[in-house]
Parts: sequence; structure tokens; C-alpha cells
Amino acid sequence: MDRPRLLAFYLPQFHPIPENDAWWGKGFTEWTNAAKAKPLFPGHYQPHLPADLGFYDLRVPETREAQAALARDYGITGFCYYHYWFGGQQLLNRPFDEVLASGQPDFPFCLCWANESWTGVWHGAPRRMLIEQTYPGEADHEQHFKALLPAFTDPRYIKVEGKPLFSIYKPDDLPNPRQVIAQWQAMAVAAGLPGLYFVGVTWDFDWDPAAHGFDAAVLQRLAPSWPWHSAKGIKKLVSHSIARLLRWPSIYSYAEVANHLLPENLTARNRFPCVVPNWDNTPRSGSRGLVLKGSTPALFRHHFQQALALTRHVPAEHRFIFIKSWNEWAEGNHIEPDLKYGKAYLEVIRSELENTRNDE
Repeated sequence: MDRPRLLAFYLPQFHPIPENDAWWGKGFTEWTNAAKAKPLFPGHYQPHLPADLGFYDLRVPETREAQAALARDYGITGFCYYHYWFGGQQLLNRPFDEVLASGQPDFPFCLCWANESWTGVWHGAPRRMLIEQTYPGEADHEQHFKALLPAFTDPRYIKVEGKPLFSIYKPDDLPNPRQVIAQWQAMAVAAGLPGLYFVGVTWDFDWDPAAHGFDAAVLQRLAPSWPWHSAKGIKKLVSHSIARLLRWPSIYSYAEVANHLLPENLTARNRFPCVVPNWDNTPRSGSRGLVLKGSTPALFRHHFQQALALTRHVPAEHRFIFIKSWNEWAEGNHIEPDLKYGKAYLEVIRSELENTRNDE
């Protein structure tokens, strides 16, 4: 049996841009918040500091090569780069543009349109609109497609049934998704492609991609939806209320939550599980954040094993596992090596993939 294709979401916000300079100060990058983070409650693991790759700048080609080499060595199939398009304006696109133009690193990739507005909500200014996600209409969608066509036709682009895989982070926010997808599909065929493979990212495990015009869904969840009427739900609600009074973030046990981050089974081949090695966005959001406390490589191993089991009988062409994520450091969400665990999360991935092959 072929191994599943592992796609790690990849954040490009590790280089300064004029917009972030204006909003947050000269030289702002994701490292700004990650490096200044402090523990907010007893036993809180912060800051997360990088090990092998250091405080890198994604404008440096050697950094991008080193990331790809590390990912490849530990079994990651490719990066799913977050892509930002705001009614004709792109942001944080330089690293991927250089990957595309240079042909390096020679490592598979796809794109995820992170289609949400940027506000100051995670920085104590919830009413501050930095840049709004808009959908001006057909002309903008055409311009957007044309901007991405060089990526779709790159030989490194990840495909399903010959079609470039393109994911949308908030599929339900897209007005008239069927119409937009039909427009892009027609343009893809006119450009010589067999079409595009559209994937919606969703927290709702019952979300039906076909009903919205999509080909597949990434089932991504960061915390369980505890029912308030249950004893467990009431306990969680009370504990979170106490945490708020203490000005703590919302805290969940990773050991407990990890069992709720994946569906119990996959009912169709077009539903892709997403594993979450860790999560703590308090460097960005302080007491408004969410913490999955106590993640360890050993606990992640069990979580990853569950995802592998879910995909065991899925046809090879559709056997994907997404990882959230490769390098979201200010959200405490990364498998890049840190000073506490080193490469341990990556080693879990590689060893479990080896076990899967040995079981065949």
C-alpha cells in the first residue's frame, strides 16, 4: 500500500512587508510575537523558540532549501502554502513567488487561499480592520486565476487525477461558490489543464463538499465542540469561566482533545483528515487565545496513528493527510524543530510512516 501524501500548511509571514511595517512597526514578522511570548499560567510552555533553522527570513533561498530538505527527510510530501488575495492585492507572496520563479526548492507544493479579513482581533484591537477580504466579482476571479496559472502549470504542483489541488480556507465565505468554481474550471480547461481539484477546509465533519461545488474537504479542528448540556460540557464551561476571571486563555488538555480532532471514520474518499501536533496562539492573542496544553511527541504519535488508520483503505490517489502546520510559530503550531523537543515531532512522522510500510 502506498503511503499517504502528507501536506503541511505553510505560513509565509517570516519576512517584513510594508503593510506589516505600517500596522505593527518596522521589521514586524511572525517572529516578533513568537519571540516575546511569556507563560500566562503555571506550566504554560512559552516561548516556542526555533532550533535547527533559527529565526529565519524567507527571502533567503538557502532557508527555503533547508526547510524542504528537512521536510523531505522526514516524510512530508509537500507544502501547502497559504496564499493571500484581497480583491486584486496579494500580500506575503514574495517567498512563494521566488520558489516559483527559481524552480527551487525542487519540492512539491500546492496553495491554500486564506480568504479571511485581517483585523487586530488577536492584537487587542478587534475593531481595527487592516485589510478586508472582498469578492468583487467575475473580473476579479479571472484576474486571480490568471495570477495563479503559472503555479498550477508548474511540474512540482500537487495534483489529484491530474488536476492541481487548490484549497480554500473558508469555503462558506465565498459568495456563489458553485459559480466561482465553474468559472475557474472553465478557465483551467481553456488553459490546457484537465480542471482544478477544489478542496474546502472545514471544522464541520458533516460538511458535504459536493453540495457546495467542491471536490473534497480537509477536516480541520482545533478544539472539540463540547455540548454545554453534558456534564463534561458544564465542567469545561465552568473551568473556562474561571480561566477568564484569572485572565487566562481558554485551556484544553491536548491528551483529551486529540481524540476529538479527527472523525471517527471516513465515509468517502474525498474527506481528508488533518492532524494538529500542537496549538497555542497566545503569542498573538494573549488571554483571548486558545491553548492545547501538554502536547508531546508521544501524544502526537497516537493522534497521527489514528489519521493513518483512517486513510488505510482510501485509494492511493486520494490518500491525503494534512498537517496543521509546518511553521505557525506565533500560534504554537509547528513541526519545525524547537529548542524543547528538537526534531521529535518529525521523528514521530517518519517512524510511523516506516511502520506503515513494514505492515504491508
